[in-house]
Amino acid sequence: MMRFIRSAFVIARRDFSATVLSKTFIFFLLAPLFPLVFGGVFGTISTRIASRNERPVIAVVWNQSDFDRLAKARQEMSDALGDDQVVKLAPFKPQADTDAQVRELLASRNVPVRAVMTGDLAHPHLTGSIAGDKGTAGQLRMLIDDARSAPAANTALQVTTVEASSGSLSTDRAVTAQIAQTLLFVLSILLSGMLLSQLIEEKSNKIIEVIAAAIPIDAMFVGKLFAMLAASVTGLVVWISAGALMIQMIKHGGVATLPPPAVGWPMFLALTIAYFGMNYLLLGAAFLTIGAQASTAREVQTLSMPVTFGQMLLLLFASTAIGAPDSTEGIAAAVFPLSSPLAMLARAAERAELWPHLLALLWQALWVAIILRVGAQLFRKTVLKSGPRRPWWKLGRA
Repeated sequence: MMRFIRSAFVIARRDFSATVLSKTFIFFLLAPLFPLVFGGVFGTISTRIASRNERPVIAVVWNQSDFDRLAKARQEMSDALGDDQVVKLAPFKPQADTDAQVRELLASRNVPVRAVMTGDLAHPHLTGSIAGDKGTAGQLRMLIDDARSAPAANTALQVTTVEASSGSLSTDRAVTAQIAQTLLFVLSILLSGMLLSQLIEEKSNKIIEVIAAAIPIDAMFVGKLFAMLAASVTGLVVWISAGALMIQMIKHGGVATLPPPAVGWPMFLALTIAYFGMNYLLLGAAFLTIGAQASTAREVQTLSMPVTFGQMLLLLFASTAIGAPDSTEGIAAAVFPLSSPLAMLARAAERAELWPHLLALLWQALWVAIILRVGAQLFRKTVLKSGPRRPWWKLGRA
């Protein structure tokens, strides 16, 4: 047992030093910047596209007095719902040939007119392409009814603003849970995939056979896995610190203004690192086992693709716990080993109890040990195989 631990520690120290002390580790730490940059660029482009495809304009060919009453009703609805949620109105003076004016407005390229409303407040008539847009016609009916009615006095409503309520806090914590789940999933997939390329490189250079001659194969498997876990945790701590520093610099009030998770920020960050470790060990063992089955990068890509899609399904399964961690789906996601870290991290953002996390970490540790055992056996059986491959129908005879 001591020889196994010493051998695993030697491999872990070797791989950790080779990873963290290399120049490429700096680029590894800068890797999260690229999704942020691309996200900002695509977000700007999406905003521009949305502004171009904003709610179309309804041309109103009425007399000025009727349009003023309709515009006042629209302003009241806009104050309640927001300007982007209410149809936009554009006034036009009636001309002698109303039908020709309607055709001209509908064909106009300067203003994106969806429909034209003619007549007057008493007898409105709408012409346009709104067959599949029932909301526009419905809003116009409400605006016309409001404009026809006699003006009523504004209702006095005294408003007292508080920092947070149960509803707003629940919504904020659900958003925190969703963001934490997504980041944990992306980082686990990204970092555990590094094991594949490293193992393929050592297999192609025959280095792994030299190491296997000196230490047990199981110790090599465990050492490599925990070395990359330590390197990943190092990167995770750097990213969390950099993110907190950035928020402190660009946001007024800094991190203190963020909605706190149910367990508090210190415990939430500690649980994030713990669940990241568990999730990484579960995924890393699977990826390392896959890497032992393949001998080329192409085979690695072919084998890892189904696993990646499976993990996406697990993310969707774990997301059912957001907002309802005590539901049947939430408890099932927390009990299932491969989705348990994601589901329990979401629970930490929404529930203040700590004892479920202790049970979950023990449960996940048990399954980590099981998967490590099975993965190490497969690793030992396949990592030293060389020579021509046998067809699959001859493997049993061999």
